[in-house]
Amino acid sequence: MQSFRTEIENPVVEKDIIDLEKKIRLFREGKADEEKFRSLRLARGVYGQRQAGVQMVRIKLPFGKVTSEQLHRIADVSDEYSTGRLHITTRQDIQIHYVSLERTPELWAQLEKDDITLREACGNTVRNVTASPTAGVDVDEPFDVSPYADATFRFFLRNPICQEMGRKFKIAFSATDEDTALSYIHDLGFIPKLQDGKRGFKVMLGGGLGSQPRHADKLYDFIEAEEIIPLIESVLRVFDRHGERAKRLKARMKFLIKDIGLEAFLELVDEQKKALSQEKAEFHIEKFEAAPPLQDVEVPSLEIEDQKDYEVWRNTNVIPQKQEGLFAVGIRVPLGDFYTGGARQLADLIKNYAGNEIRLSLRQDILIRHVREEFLPYFYTELKKLGYAETGYNKTVDITACPGTDTCNLGIASSTGIADVLEDVLKEEYPQFINGKDITIKISGCMNACGQHNMAEIGFQGMSIKSGKAVAPALQVLLGGGVLGNGEGRFADKVVKVPSKRGPEALRVLLNDFDANAEADEKFIQYYDRQGKTYFYDLLKDLADTSELSENDFIDWGHEKPYIKAVGVGECAGVVIDLIATLLFESEEKIDNAQSAIDRKAWSDSIYHSYTSIVNSAKALLIADDVKTNTQAGIISQFDELFVETGKIELSTSFKEFTYQLNGHEPSEEFAQKYIEDARLFLKRVDAYRTKEVQDV
Repeated sequence: MQSFRTEIENPVVEKDIIDLEKKIRLFREGKADEEKFRSLRLARGVYGQRQAGVQMVRIKLPFGKVTSEQLHRIADVSDEYSTGRLHITTRQDIQIHYVSLERTPELWAQLEKDDITLREACGNTVRNVTASPTAGVDVDEPFDVSPYADATFRFFLRNPICQEMGRKFKIAFSATDEDTALSYIHDLGFIPKLQDGKRGFKVMLGGGLGSQPRHADKLYDFIEAEEIIPLIESVLRVFDRHGERAKRLKARMKFLIKDIGLEAFLELVDEQKKALSQEKAEFHIEKFEAAPPLQDVEVPSLEIEDQKDYEVWRNTNVIPQKQEGLFAVGIRVPLGDFYTGGARQLADLIKNYAGNEIRLSLRQDILIRHVREEFLPYFYTELKKLGYAETGYNKTVDITACPGTDTCNLGIASSTGIADVLEDVLKEEYPQFINGKDITIKISGCMNACGQHNMAEIGFQGMSIKSGKAVAPALQVLLGGGVLGNGEGRFADKVVKVPSKRGPEALRVLLNDFDANAEADEKFIQYYDRQGKTYFYDLLKDLADTSELSENDFIDWGHEKPYIKAVGVGECAGVVIDLIATLLFESEEKIDNAQSAIDRKAWSDSIYHSYTSIVNSAKALLIADDVKTNTQAGIISQFDELFVETGKIELSTSFKEFTYQLNGHEPSEEFAQKYIEDARLFLKRVDAYRTKEVQDV
């Protein structure tokens, strides 16, 4: 693998990739703890599939922005290392599947040639920073949020405060009060505002989906734009220190806020101010506001064969931009799947005839930007040749679905299979709903809600259902969710569970009833509220009867064999490792990282690396004594009680005071040097204690 290393200009990126290759080798040789390797692998965008021996690779694309050159590079990588299929996620990433673990460092190196990263696309990190796909071109936006989403991505990438949190952390920027980036379901959500001519944001805190959805709290009605990075850093520091780590299902930030309360959480946030990085984020506003690079080319001559179809496409898939004379063109991508052949042709099209940029959307679609009006007929004909001119962009027929049991370890029932069928039902039987915006349909293969099913007007969640001794695939039907705007939203009610093969009939019943009984201009959620949950349960309950299931009911959509519930199929098998030794080795690595940061004059980074080394060393001794640990704050408290107060480890002060020195000092070279020396001495003391304990056994 030596050949690719010297081609990467950025030494930090090169070190990352070499480190991944090294850790893969150690894991294969049985010299690396499986759970620790899994954590590192996930933080590099490499995720185990349902199919043993292969990986899903998630390509991180901040706020969904992709250039022609990047799309070509992604297509080349997919053909070389994967299957040629590109899957757009609801976080504006692209996923490729069936990748060999050993080839992931080489794959990553190829992507970096066009400034594309895998870093922190998965794992307990700050995930891809998302934004409305219309950001920068939206006629209703107060200003373009793209520079702020971009700065957030860059500031926290590889930032030591968010590398090993208890769980993932999600951030979103909406372009307008319409809130198309869904701020209310994010750990931090930002909605742009202007106040007295100054740019700023309404801030939402602590939202999330999953099995227990939580509506975000309003943190600020207005905070100046320059203050968002310090705010995010403070929140991340609190989450890293106080967030749950042992109980995975309770480890998202929404549970921390629920447990301690918003007021106590904000007090902890306020305590971080002195320790924050002094580095100022760069927002590059001028770069994003620059005119798009439109080529000086003539409009190709053409003749539209079906003028009516063109007009429908223009009315449903074309959006006027705030830049006069320019338009955005939406491509509806069923299930978020497209392929490398079409991707390359699309890349050439946007470079030659548009502004050399697409944005991937949260509904798994593509938005081409900066198309001149006179080029719209040409784009229609070219996209039609590629199969990219289906009407219904961002409309009811545009169904969102996660991969489900196709590739995901956690999938319980097929989501892509049922999505295909429901789309056909809409097209063939309900043309009046195809281009509507009142109803969104979203599907997840399990409770984790990657398909966002529990915030849709009509949602389906993959489940299983028993019939005697047999088990059949099922769908939980959820109703009444939706986005209200300006940080407000609704979560859907769980109404009834039906066998998966009855999902299409459930949709028919719902649409027939709404079509027949809704009042003029009444939206679906208004109709749902008027009729009530019990009304819809009664409407659908006959479909829930499992007393007479047919043989076909035991075969999931998209499958030919009877359903078998198989959740959490294992990833690569590991071997027994000395976890204590691994933790202490990691403490050394963190001290090395702290020294490297000092060499770069990154005082704040160094201090945080030293802090995590100290906590990690303490955790090693607690685990050695079979003490369960679940938060960093808990580790600090337990270590005081069990090791410092008992005299097993001697310190001149309490462990809490020793560790939390970082809260009382602004980042400086002097304190960074002192703190790293404290971390070194503490590790030596812990290592000596551990060595003696082992020898005395």
